[in-house]
Amino acid sequence: MIQLYNVYKSYNNTPALVDVSFIIKKGAFVFVTGPSGAGKSTLLKLLYRWESFDKGQVLVNGINVGKLKFNKLWQLRRHIGVVFQDYKLLQAKTILENVAFALEIVGADKKTIRYKAWEALKNVGLSHRKDAYPMELSGGEQQRVAIARAMVNNPKILLADEPTGNLDPEMASEVLQLFEKANIEGTTIVFATHSENILHEGNHAVITLKRGKIADTRLVV
Repeated sequence: MIQLYNVYKSYNNTPALVDVSFIIKKGAFVFVTGPSGAGKSTLLKLLYRWESFDKGQVLVNGINVGKLKFNKLWQLRRHIGVVFQDYKLLQAKTILENVAFALEIVGADKKTIRYKAWEALKNVGLSHRKDAYPMELSGGEQQRVAIARAMVNNPKILLADEPTGNLDPEMASEVLQLFEKANIEGTTIVFATHSENILHEGNHAVITLKRGKIADTRLVV
């Protein structure tokens, strides 16, 4: 599902990823961990081609990411959902409209948009708040909306960049459980975190980065 071979990435001649190679199978749940600046966010950005890399090969869902032209990026991203630490919700839209927006982008019809957006909010326990605006919600609720938005198009892969970083332990645990539910239903999860509590609670495969290099893995390939 995800394959990296000898991948290098630098910013202004400063290495961010150094000779990174691994394979993540379809349906896996993998944590990516390491200290701040280790390369976790950079790695995730390469997987959905938010950024390019300098050398190596990245294959995602059978697509050679490095050779994908800009006008073909939709072929990669239509199968990937992304959740960020800072939610990135549209403040002027209700949470239902935020989730619906992801369906509008792919050209879904209005009936499908209404149904799937409501179902996505229901799955994260927020259908009763559908008319609320992001600023009216707690941090944990906002992150659940972000997960609903990322999942509404039934992606094959879900990437999460420190999704529990701004949450208290109880909320972080609830968010992790939503990702685990998605994984049970067949979605491949790559979850970047520096939280030891999350790593121990999740008990999934782990890739540890240090200064851009793979320092350790507990990954069955």
